[in-house]
Amino acid sequence: MNHDNEVDECRALDLWATDPSLRAHFGDDAELARYGAQIGSAQAQDWAEQANRRPPELQTHDARGRRIDRVDFHPHWHRLLAGLRASGAIALPHAQNQWQRSAAFFYLHGQVEAGSLCPATMTQAALPVLARHASGLYAALQHGLLSREHDHRDQALNTKRSLWLGMGMTEKQGGSDLRACTSQARPDGGDWRGAPRYLVSGHKWFFSAPMSDAHLVLAQTEEGPSCFLLPRWRLDGGGLNGVRIQRLKDKLGNRSNSSSEVEFEDCEAYLVGTAGRGIPILVEMAGITRLQCVVGSAALLRAGLVQAVHWAGQRRAFGRLLVDQPLMQQVLGDLALESEAALQLMLRLAQAFESRDQDPVERAWARVLTPAAKLWVCKRAVAACGEAMEVLGGNGYVETGSLARLYREAPVNSIWEGSGNVMALDVLRAAQREGEALQAWFDALLPDLEASEQVRARALCDALRSPDEAQARALAQELVLLAQAQLLRRHSPATMAQDFLSSRLHRPGGMFGASPLAHARAHLERAIVFP
Repeated sequence: MNHDNEVDECRALDLWATDPSLRAHFGDDAELARYGAQIGSAQAQDWAEQANRRPPELQTHDARGRRIDRVDFHPHWHRLLAGLRASGAIALPHAQNQWQRSAAFFYLHGQVEAGSLCPATMTQAALPVLARHASGLYAALQHGLLSREHDHRDQALNTKRSLWLGMGMTEKQGGSDLRACTSQARPDGGDWRGAPRYLVSGHKWFFSAPMSDAHLVLAQTEEGPSCFLLPRWRLDGGGLNGVRIQRLKDKLGNRSNSSSEVEFEDCEAYLVGTAGRGIPILVEMAGITRLQCVVGSAALLRAGLVQAVHWAGQRRAFGRLLVDQPLMQQVLGDLALESEAALQLMLRLAQAFESRDQDPVERAWARVLTPAAKLWVCKRAVAACGEAMEVLGGNGYVETGSLARLYREAPVNSIWEGSGNVMALDVLRAAQREGEALQAWFDALLPDLEASEQVRARALCDALRSPDEAQARALAQELVLLAQAQLLRRHSPATMAQDFLSSRLHRPGGMFGASPLAHARAHLERAIVFP
């Protein structure tokens, strides 16, 4: 049998060395270089595949009928978590205010295994919330949360070397409407490290990563919806807390990670912040998790692009390599352009988180552009992963390859932490609340735009002052495209900026490859440097 034209998937690739755009931002960063080689290795790729092929398993009772509510993971899941933890990526923003470098670590990791980014994202997002609103709790948990060691033991959080935190917000009847929460919390008179202790009863329809050492949950008090730290094990020595896992979600993707439905039976929990102010506190946390949705989607975009270009560069059809055929070049060049724009936007948003409290322009990036980017980049990732799969044809559609997993993985970032409509409406709300900051952002944007683009930017700025809710998605999309155009002009080759403007702003097309690109081949050479 002739195997000359069969192309194996790219199973081992130094994700740092082959990414010129990422390296241009960070120079000779030895830790990022080390992690890019590590997470792109054949071994890590195998770990990711196996962790997704054998999803987590729920054990509700032990051999003698005692309730244990334990979720067992593939050993490779723990190896992936240990690698990310050891990189320091989770602690970087909080310990050193290095949001960009942390995003780069997450971006590298997400190209190989997206499910393990979930507990890392939630833990990272909880750090500033606890530090700001529950200083006693934060002081007690700081070492474990910032640790570079992965401690997978299932025991009380005050006895462990490192900690993971999850979230539990969504209920059956409420969905995105967190004010419809029905779980109840009543004070019992105790406290831990200065945080009042409550007993929580109720349920959560989505309880992310139930084996985390504690979760931030929302429950009603007399004052209104309040935020609580709810540990897996009771801190008073009373054994497991009253979290009863009803079942694990049978999800489309994100299979290595467990999501669950739970009921609370008088769970020991500790108040974070002021009673009745739970939703504003969780909005702070959501700003960070939404940033990581953009990072995760940019990673999936990149992973799909790499596999598509690798295949097209070695596969022959009709007497020529696929990559040399004009229409395929257009499609691949368009995917490369989308990946570059997502990367530049992701890094700029992360940079804004480093000084968002001091600079109005940075505040606009963080508060207004982040939900817009989550809306746009996460949706583009779904389409791009589908297009990358199509490049491989039937070989991309089978579950024995990685493209099917990427495609199943992509939608979760659009849904988690607020779906498209929620994000679009949040852009409008943020634009109203941050009017001065947004005006400063537009003032900084205009010098990088040509005359016709400046007209569009001014029109968008006016529209955001008195927005039509029905146009929320269109306004958010326009905002992101203008931002990406500016970033490509500043950080990417001029040819990429030119083709981005012609295909996204001046002559927008629907599907990838539909708007002619003058420099499609050059975009591929910029995107990936194969060894």
